[in-house]
Amino acid sequence: MTPNGCGAADGGARRLEIRIEAVDLPGRDWGARGEALCRRNVHVAVQRRDRPQELLDPHRADAPSAVWTLPATATHTLAGLDITGAYVQGRPGGRFIYLTWGAVDDAGAFAMFRRAKLMLDAVDPAVLDAAGRSGRLTGRLGLTDARGGPLCAAVRPPLVAWSAAQG
Repeated sequence: MTPNGCGAADGGARRLEIRIEAVDLPGRDWGARGEALCRRNVHVAVQRRDRPQELLDPHRADAPSAVWTLPATATHTLAGLDITGAYVQGRPGGRFIYLTWGAVDDAGAFAMFRRAKLMLDAVDPAVLDAAGRSGRLTGRLGLTDARGGPLCAAVRPPLVAWSAAQG
C-alpha cells in the first residue's frame, strides 16, 4: 500500500540483502536410496540466474553451517513486493533461489545432481514488507532432508523460516 492508501504501486526500487543461513548439512558423501553410486565430496552453493555453472560460495556438505548473502532489489508492485537480482530465479509471483548440490571432483569441477528451490512467493507478505523497509530478508533452514540426504525440491515454511532484519 502506498502512502496515499490507494494500493497503487509506487514502483520505487530499493536495495535488499537476502541472507541464507543453513545448518544441519548432510555430509560429504551421499548416495540416494537404491543407488550404487555414492556422491563424493558433496558441496552446496547458490546458483546464478541464467548461468547454472556460475555458483556463489560453494560450501562443503560436512560444514557445521553455510551462509550466503545475495544482493537483490525490492520493487513495490500492485501484486506486492517483487524481488529481483542476479541470484533470484523465476518470474514475478514465482520467484525463488536455487541451492545447488554437486559433487566436486579432484580437478575442482562441480557436477550438479540436485537442487532446492527456496520459494520467495511463500514468504509471509508482512515479513516481505518489513524486509523491504529494513533492507534485509533472512532465511534459516536445515539442509538435510527426512531421509538424511541433501534437501531438494520446493522449500517453503516450515522448512525455511523467513524474517526481516530489525530496522
